[in-house]
Amino acid sequence: MRIYFLGIAGTAMGNAALLLRALGHEVLGCDQAIYPPMSTLLQEAGVEIMEGYGVERLQKLAPDLVVVGNAYSRGNVEVEFLLESRAIEYVSLPEVLRRFVLSKRNNIVVTGTHGKTTTTSIAAYLLEQRGAEPGYMIGGAPLDPERGWAVGKDGGAFVIEGDEYDSAFFDKRSKFIHYQPRVVILNNLEFDHADIFRDLQDVKRTFSHLLRLVPQNGFVLVNGDDENALSLTGLDFTTVYQVGTAHDADLRIENYETTQNGSRFDLVWQGKAWASIEWGMTGLFNARNAAMASLAAALSSGGAVLDFDLASLGRYRGVKRRQQVRFESGSLTVIEDFGHHATAVRDTLVAFKARFLGRRIVAAFEPRSNTSRLEIMRGATIEALRESSVAMIGAVKARNSSGVQLMDTESLAVDLRAKGVDASAYLSNEELLRDLRRKVGEGDDPQLVVFFTNGSFGGIIDAFVAELGL
Repeated sequence: MRIYFLGIAGTAMGNAALLLRALGHEVLGCDQAIYPPMSTLLQEAGVEIMEGYGVERLQKLAPDLVVVGNAYSRGNVEVEFLLESRAIEYVSLPEVLRRFVLSKRNNIVVTGTHGKTTTTSIAAYLLEQRGAEPGYMIGGAPLDPERGWAVGKDGGAFVIEGDEYDSAFFDKRSKFIHYQPRVVILNNLEFDHADIFRDLQDVKRTFSHLLRLVPQNGFVLVNGDDENALSLTGLDFTTVYQVGTAHDADLRIENYETTQNGSRFDLVWQGKAWASIEWGMTGLFNARNAAMASLAAALSSGGAVLDFDLASLGRYRGVKRRQQVRFESGSLTVIEDFGHHATAVRDTLVAFKARFLGRRIVAAFEPRSNTSRLEIMRGATIEALRESSVAMIGAVKARNSSGVQLMDTESLAVDLRAKGVDASAYLSNEELLRDLRRKVGEGDDPQLVVFFTNGSFGGIIDAFVAELGL
């Protein structure tokens, strides 16, 4: 089948295109912004990528199926053609995955407000290390496994990141509703995606719909330390296991401690020691990601949980842009992190304070996502950034801001200064970069610079790192 991706250069769409190509389909597509790393991966695989949009071109290509990315809506010329002509079948990305891949697999669907990409990659990595030939699709660029997708074997486990965001402009259900789960990981639950959810109850509603799809012989793995997640798990139709630090958790995380090179912790399954882990990831939240992934992988393997070997976790290298060290020399370390929700930013900074004792922590935060840029996140953002010594707040992204109150970053900086943080707000990324150069040059104390963004921060991360490397 010839399958055309409208928006092929996005991480999820690009990985899906490569996955379907490996299944024997001809894939091609277009996008407005085409840039590495996904463009490089697609081109190396021989996938044709076209820039921009055009009805005549689409007609000449004559695909059998068009996959419409959820960034596209009415007004796009190719979308309008599909709707008017009805000449070519079109589907959302989650639907094409369900149709061609997930309907034939035992699916591990990794959900939660935070940690989905890391947890998905850990589960896929553990199953690969065991020789289980899993399939997977990861919404990022993992270091382990070495790519973001794999076909896996027919009938085997398939690990997929379960996003609660909507599927397409014509399908407002959450993506994960399409994913036919056998195992669901519910890692944490907070209000997010303010552009499509009204409040926390609205978020809970869509997660409850997913849990209804878990079969009797399936499993729900829930964060036993998260009241919001626990509120959804009074289920009588499938098996629920709690994972966390609580004494009554089925899989308990014990003896967590931060180390100079990461962290260590013990896993105890139903009262019996399972494994002691020492690895390069930092933060109790990452230990929980590992515990969730480990239990999901073990349950999907069919044997006794305690027989599933976790030794390879010590070699796990993580995911690009998740606590990724971009520069390290002497008294300066620079890290890039995908954190954008206030809770993720706070937890990461707390973990770094323990790991990088004595360092002045400079946090550069870009309020870019549809939730992090809102005034309703002010209190949570203050609690997050007060964990830093210096807070540098980028310009709020004002796109599609009709009907919402954007965060006043100038007054946010004032509030942070009142709490003892050296905080500044900037109208441009270039201004922030100039000030960052100055602040890093101040004093002799060792420093940690952390960039938090779910975008590119206007290219200033790469520019700053490049300057340091000269």
